[in-house]
Amino acid sequence: MSEKVNKTIQKFGYPATTIAEYEHWIVLLRPAQVTLGSLILAAKSEATAFPDLPPAAFAELERVTRDIESTLKAVADYSKINYLMLMMVDPHVHFHVFPRYEGSRDARGLSIPDAGWPKTPDLASALTLDDAQTQSLVKHLKEHWPQVG
Repeated sequence: MSEKVNKTIQKFGYPATTIAEYEHWIVLLRPAQVTLGSLILAAKSEATAFPDLPPAAFAELERVTRDIESTLKAVADYSKINYLMLMMVDPHVHFHVFPRYEGSRDARGLSIPDAGWPKTPDLASALTLDDAQTQSLVKHLKEHWPQVG
């Protein structure tokens, strides 16, 4: 794991919410689940503008997004996937990743509808997980994650 992480990564529950870590990126469970498997894809650098990331981070992004999408397909059987770079409050480069689907998806005792389907994600409808739910869902996603390294 990283010895030093930026404040945006810390805000989203690192290290408890960590699902996978790469050289330039970290994938975290989003504590407020808009849809089942909502994630944070965060750059590990201190960059606050997307083009300020090093070229190697852009190259690695292909593998990270492939891993995200294969895992979320297995876990949430999404129809679409949204990567939203909202960076309004949390300044470091990061995306909110939402698998999108009609109806609800279930895992580990959670049932989470996509309240915004088929339009934009309904951020206000997010289910805030408690510590036990967070750890259970992190474990579930890790069990489906491709090997990193």
